[in-house]
Amino acid sequence: MVGIILASHGGFAEGIHQSAEMIFGPQAEFESCILKPDEGPDDIKRKLKAAIASFDDQTEILFLVDLFGGTPFNQAASLVADHKDKWAIVSGMNLPLVIEALSQRFTVETAKEIAQAIVPVGNEGIKIYPEVVSASETKEKTLADGKKSAKIPEGTVLGDGKIEYVLARVDTRLLHGQVATGWTHTTHPNRIIVVSDKVRQDKLRTNMIKQAAPNGVKVSVAPLKNMVKANNDPRFGETRALVLFETVEDALATIKAGVDIKEINLGSSAYKEGKVNVTKALSFDQTDVDAIKELQNMGVKFDVRGVPSDQPANIDDLIRSAEKKLAEKK
Repeated sequence: MVGIILASHGGFAEGIHQSAEMIFGPQAEFESCILKPDEGPDDIKRKLKAAIASFDDQTEILFLVDLFGGTPFNQAASLVADHKDKWAIVSGMNLPLVIEALSQRFTVETAKEIAQAIVPVGNEGIKIYPEVVSASETKEKTLADGKKSAKIPEGTVLGDGKIEYVLARVDTRLLHGQVATGWTHTTHPNRIIVVSDKVRQDKLRTNMIKQAAPNGVKVSVAPLKNMVKANNDPRFGETRALVLFETVEDALATIKAGVDIKEINLGSSAYKEGKVNVTKALSFDQTDVDAIKELQNMGVKFDVRGVPSDQPANIDDLIRSAEKKLAEKK
């Protein structure tokens, strides 16, 4: 596995290291080194050497640094000079770039290949909101596209005519970093579908969700009735869908309506009055418990994990804990 070292002026590298692990889970061979205001080049070089020494395999190492030509970059470059065939540096570090590097190293074996792959992702992670598009840019885009995509005729069967549900997740936050990066990289959907009547009526929230779309993945916010229509429409046969629900109750309603989901990833359920905490990320009330039990009776399995690298929790243990705590509140 390629070792990754983040390096920066000030605490930036430590902060982005923490952010990456919040989204992607704890990572091996992944270190951060910072240059404090009262430190010099020798200090950051010493820290970089210590980080390298901590790796079990030092053959392939990728340095992600904040600023090209800055002290962290220069000291990393002095180390790379003796390993130009195996080690590499990428400057302009941001969170999308770091997450992509962590993802790439599961399948890519060299630092240089990862470096080449992550730069476009780092650039694409820089966006403006609200999106600003001039009239001339809109016209150019229309011309570049040639024409609007024609609708697929009704009755057309694509693939086997059925949506492949690569992940169905309950998450109060819906589409956020853990989903847009960790789960998307793990399950490889070509479409993310947020199923919620409430969210679909909120134009601002719908727009924000679409703005968070991972590169190359379409995002839809659909009311329940439209999700059912899509599930039964053979024109969606080549869709690899990652479906997001805000609540367990929404998932239950969707499955009862005929959507063919066999397993639910239980990611987060925010605390509010009347609920009890069963983990740091999950809070249940009696309605949640009843919905989970009904889904289990329907044969639906539960995968309780925040990120792919988490150890799955046992849903039955969580239900028992919730029932005990709810009984104590009465």
